[in-house]
Amino acid sequence: MAFVPAPGYQPTYNPTLPYIQPIPGGLSLGMSIYIQGVASEHMKRFFVNFMVGQGPESDIAFHFNPRFDGWDKVVFNTQQGGRWGSEEKKRSMPFRKGAPFELVFMVLAEHYKVIVNGNPFYEFGHRLPLQMVTHLHVDGDLELQSINFIGGQQPPSQRPVTIPAYPGPGQSFQQPSNLPTMEGPPTFNPPVPFTGRLQGGLITRRTIIVKGYVLPSAKSFTINFKVGASGDLALHINPRMTEGAVVRNSYLNGSWGAEERNLSHNPFGPGRFFDLSIRCGMDRFKVYANGQHLFDYSHRLQAFQKVDTVEILGDINLSYVQI
Repeated sequence: MAFVPAPGYQPTYNPTLPYIQPIPGGLSLGMSIYIQGVASEHMKRFFVNFMVGQGPESDIAFHFNPRFDGWDKVVFNTQQGGRWGSEEKKRSMPFRKGAPFELVFMVLAEHYKVIVNGNPFYEFGHRLPLQMVTHLHVDGDLELQSINFIGGQQPPSQRPVTIPAYPGPGQSFQQPSNLPTMEGPPTFNPPVPFTGRLQGGLITRRTIIVKGYVLPSAKSFTINFKVGASGDLALHINPRMTEGAVVRNSYLNGSWGAEERNLSHNPFGPGRFFDLSIRCGMDRFKVYANGQHLFDYSHRLQAFQKVDTVEILGDINLSYVQI
């Protein structure tokens, strides 16, 4: 069963180093790049470069470079014509050796906004027009788990119609019938518990994206697909760290149904990041974690279109939700 990314969401899972790949559609205003990985136990430095081209002589619009060198710091710079510009640095190290991390670059009008593990870290002003940036280059003492390009423009092969990167109220992504859809604008770093409204209800091919971090002391968390009027839960996803289980169930007409627990693997654990994609099909939900199929869940609420709310609660931090 192939993983089908939702529109405006271009993930790569477990990429090898060095990672040098084109940015889907090119870098554009409103795009966010999420990098999840683990810093090496013996990390000295790594870098993320926003490149103008992919060759060794290409300019670097933004160089992000954490350094463990006795004076732990993060260096920021630009390279043009083979020459480095004026170096900016922050003598603060948000990464820990051997620890997982989530690094986010938000492309804003005046600068790149850097967020590490959900906390704003730095803003680097544009020195080269962001539209010139074509490739992302990542290398160094780390292990990459995923790179996600979110928002911005779609590459031509996936852009048969014009879609807004972040639709406003009342707008929706218009997609051909064979592709998944996402209706609402994304929410960055929302508080937990989170409640989101599914405008227009739960329709087939709708995909919900949830990116987050399981707290080190976590016992469990929950994602509910809920009918607000009745309180029915069409799908209740409940990872339980104390049991090493991911429980799925439905709550209909005041009663819980039979639990489903079987999994080929469990991606949820204390201190781990996750990237969950939940797609509604005609007869089932199809759920993927970190790009790998996790489980299917046959519809028990036949009128699943009545689902109008997504709830997320429990022992996690959320970095991104798209419903």
